[in-house]
Amino acid sequence: MVSPKMEEALNKQINEEFYSAYLYLSMAGYFAEKNLMGFFNWLFVQYHEELSHAEKIYKYLIERGGKVNLMAIKQPDYNWKDPKEAFASVLNHEKYITSRINELMDLAETEKDRATMSLLQWYINEQVEEEANAQAILAKLEMIGDQPAGLLMIDRELAQRK
Repeated sequence: MVSPKMEEALNKQINEEFYSAYLYLSMAGYFAEKNLMGFFNWLFVQYHEELSHAEKIYKYLIERGGKVNLMAIKQPDYNWKDPKEAFASVLNHEKYITSRINELMDLAETEKDRATMSLLQWYINEQVEEEANAQAILAKLEMIGDQPAGLLMIDRELAQRK
């Protein structure tokens, strides 16, 4: 059984994960407008990944006898100055999610909730990957500056993500 405090915190994280999906879906639309379909692809795959993160916590709460309480998802941004600004937003958002996961782990430790700690360890490892991926794309965008050929090369690379 999950404690009421942990249940509330996990429900908030479900909302954060759904917001992440919503944000990346919005970004995918931004890139589709720019006809950068590789970026679109990468973010659309990311959208599905974030949905699976929300679903994992959702199912966990049910398995532990907790109550799922879905909340309204806030509207994400939908316009960025350029691809670099968009991926700076991705990195900043992933750092925020990392901080949320760390707070959840702190609570699980306080509550001595080892099952939730086990679940959250997966998310901690996942966030290392999420931040590294966003940082790598942002670094490439910074490297190419305003070179359209470089942008198209990155776009082609991101189209390969499945």
